[in-house]
Amino acid sequence: MRTPTMAPRRARAHDFRRRCRLTCTALAVLAGLLLARAADVQIIHHHFYRHQAEARMLRHHPLRAHRGTLYDRHGIVIAGSAPVASLWIDPRAFFDASGSIEQLASVLDADAAVLTRLLARNRQRRFVYLPGFRRGDPARLEALQARAPIGVHLQQEFKRFYPQSELFAQTVGVTDIEGRGLEGLERLFDARLSGQAGYRDVIIDRKGRPVELRDRGCPARPGEDIVLSLDSRMQHILQAGLGPAVQRYGAAAASIVVLEVGTGQILAMANWPTYNSNAPGTGTAEARRNRAVTDVFEPGSTVKPFTVAAALATGVITSASTFDTHPGWIRNGRFTTRDYRDLGVLDTSDVLKKSSNVGISLISHRLSREQLHAMFAALGAGHVSGSGFPGERNGVLAAPAAWSGTSKQTLAYGYGLSMTTLQLANAYATLANHGLRVQPTFEHGRATAVSRAMPANVADQVMDMIATTTEPGGTATRARISGYAIAGKTGTARKAAAGGYARHYMSLFAGVIPARHPRYAVAVVVDDPDARRGGYGGGAVAAPIFSELMGRVLHLQDIAPDAPR
Repeated sequence: MRTPTMAPRRARAHDFRRRCRLTCTALAVLAGLLLARAADVQIIHHHFYRHQAEARMLRHHPLRAHRGTLYDRHGIVIAGSAPVASLWIDPRAFFDASGSIEQLASVLDADAAVLTRLLARNRQRRFVYLPGFRRGDPARLEALQARAPIGVHLQQEFKRFYPQSELFAQTVGVTDIEGRGLEGLERLFDARLSGQAGYRDVIIDRKGRPVELRDRGCPARPGEDIVLSLDSRMQHILQAGLGPAVQRYGAAAASIVVLEVGTGQILAMANWPTYNSNAPGTGTAEARRNRAVTDVFEPGSTVKPFTVAAALATGVITSASTFDTHPGWIRNGRFTTRDYRDLGVLDTSDVLKKSSNVGISLISHRLSREQLHAMFAALGAGHVSGSGFPGERNGVLAAPAAWSGTSKQTLAYGYGLSMTTLQLANAYATLANHGLRVQPTFEHGRATAVSRAMPANVADQVMDMIATTTEPGGTATRARISGYAIAGKTGTARKAAAGGYARHYMSLFAGVIPARHPRYAVAVVVDDPDARRGGYGGGAVAAPIFSELMGRVLHLQDIAPDAPR
């Protein structure tokens, strides 16, 4: 017979086993859910959750590339970059953290009203520079950022500086606040100087401050350093002397270019007026313009040697040919071409020595339009020089079919075509280089295109002829430099105006020095000198400037005087 207590014991044992099974089942289900969730997070949607985490904690800090340095041919820095820093704010993060504008103004010692307006306008933006804290001292700004509220960040940058200041202002140009080349050689070589920006990954805390660097990132690649053909010492002589000379002659402006014969390298390019490239906002539009490559003018008598070269090359004259310039004038359609006096009978050399308009007109009559045009075109007239300088003008040389009945004669002595100071210097470098034209360049040691503009014997003959212009009776006696033979030509051209020509002039001199062993081709252009201050002609204004400045250059370069013939 069973006792009454056994049934409850069996019931309690049964309940325990059921509860154990239920508990184990529940734990198994929970473990399965956890494993499923872990698989979802770690495997299936791994990239999504990783991206979400990085969006909250990881920041890509940009790394600015160091802009390359520009050096002159002697290794002197012309344009360089120094490290600076900037403070910027993330307005959304600032307001999400309940940032206080008064606290921010106190830390920065800034105007709270200005900050209020700035943040109100940009409340939803993630990046705004703080005014007055752009491109400053890195140590000072780092200390401010450490005390600033959430949302204020520090960014490392570079600032462009120009140790030579006014010396190369128009030629080298400037960059914008982001470090991109805006003008001049900064723009010409911008792709090479800029380098490649990079970034680094950092983990930030809740205040947006970096707490850990990550291995991931892309280092910035610095820009290329470039050695220019320019010579700082030579440029200093020209720039220092050009301003006083312009003021002495009451001129509006002037430019001068020095090329190295045989290589086409531009050694110096000076303009007046000028400005301080470290403070470009202080310069006027007139001062910022690189006149040597952007301003075109009619070259006047400086192209007469090339008319003679065209005639010698085609065989229509020889160096011994003579020309009767009596009575000192010659008709050109309804116009009259005049000399400053009746020069009588001249040989070819004397036409250049005395700069006879009548004599050069008689020579042009023996040439066809195509022959004269071909010579000017071969020298680069009507085309950019090839230097690559931004904004360089090509000048004007119309096709022969577009010439009027008077064009050939006026072109022969420099009216009806236009060129830049650089083009004029390059044309004289071609004469000095035995008729080979070398494309000008601003880069030291760079080989450039070479073409033959005229036969070597023709170039040498013309060089001998223009070496006489500085001798007694020539028009360029004031270009002489004691101890050195000079080959060159003066020019005086009236400036074009509405309906004709005004009583304003361009005073010109272009030449080669030393004439016997050419080193430099030089062009000097003076815009609108005051006739009351010593005249306006090339022989009275541009030639003395050439003599004064290039005499100093020859001594600087330690070029020995010519031996007596």
